[in-house]
Amino acid sequence: MSASLDSGPQPPPQTTLRHQLAELRGPATVPRPLDARALAALAANPGCRRRALLDGAGVDKAALAEKLGSPSGFGQSQFAIARGNAFEARVKADGGRELLRLLGIEEPSAVDLPDLTAAGPQGRAARTALALREATAAGRWALLDHPMLAVEVAGAPVYLEPDVVMVHPDGRWTVVEIKSFPMIDGSADAAKVGAAARQAAVYVLALGRVAAVTEGARVAHSVLLVCPKDFSNLPTASAVDVRKQLSVTRRQLERLTRIEEIVEALPEGVSFDVAECSAEQLTGSVEAVPHAYAPECLAACELAFHCRERARAADVVEALGRSVRGELGGLTTIGEVLAAARGGGDAPCARRAEGSAEADPDDPAVAALRRAQALRTEALACR
Repeated sequence: MSASLDSGPQPPPQTTLRHQLAELRGPATVPRPLDARALAALAANPGCRRRALLDGAGVDKAALAEKLGSPSGFGQSQFAIARGNAFEARVKADGGRELLRLLGIEEPSAVDLPDLTAAGPQGRAARTALALREATAAGRWALLDHPMLAVEVAGAPVYLEPDVVMVHPDGRWTVVEIKSFPMIDGSADAAKVGAAARQAAVYVLALGRVAAVTEGARVAHSVLLVCPKDFSNLPTASAVDVRKQLSVTRRQLERLTRIEEIVEALPEGVSFDVAECSAEQLTGSVEAVPHAYAPECLAACELAFHCRERARAADVVEALGRSVRGELGGLTTIGEVLAAARGGGDAPCARRAEGSAEADPDDPAVAALRRAQALRTEALACR
């Protein structure tokens, strides 16, 4: 087998990059590792250099947002985390008996439980790869509890830890996601299932790298979602096809600017050392890195409130959402949109963005805006 497989993604050859990222984060600060949830959010917004750099450097974005004066409520509550851990422990109790029952395996002795203990994430990734190869070659069921998978993101290695990976006797590998939200009458909240599917797609992507160099192995495109049944704590399961999410995630991760390119473009003196830098210094450093705010960031990024405030101050249409931005064509500010809707200088009450050019009436976006404004005026006149 490939030596690179055993050791996971090889660190970038430039040791200076790791040093630069450590300096940006703060030499005394322990880096925060990327998990699948954060990686899925990053893939959903690949144009945001700010998040790519902060995540690549391991900066604690929650602490940074707090220091900037824009704390975010993003993240799970401690109650939800405790409930999730308790449910996962039940599913995995007694050698995963409940999980095996959901897979139709009545005899736990027919399933191997390989030891994945190793030193550090690289060692655990290598141990996981070995266990996957051995289980596939043996042609037996195997349950890998919290395996470590490796994938390269924007030129930097990222280590991921799914709940479970099941190896089937026919060489198929299935990712198992254990969530604590309920599955009522066989269905769960669509938004939560979608978020779980995007997260699981990241695991499938990383697992596919190992399968590509393992004879007889293939990764299932359906993940097994395990949730509490109805209003009980009894586990139930449903297969979720993640091919669409996998395709989107792969494409978006490939679009991410490499971290070294972002670092090279930084001005002198940029630092995200929350412990040592003042709020003013951190604000200047954050603003030195371009961002791509969208309302969806509020549910996925700790810096969303800060970036939203800056987007609103800049009057950019991105603050209204990606779909709105896509409909407005060459109109880039809210002032330009309002001016176009009101007919530029033709209307006596028109407010034009300072320095903006007159909107082209032949532009489909401008025509649609003016039509909407005319309908609004007509409706108000009829009141």
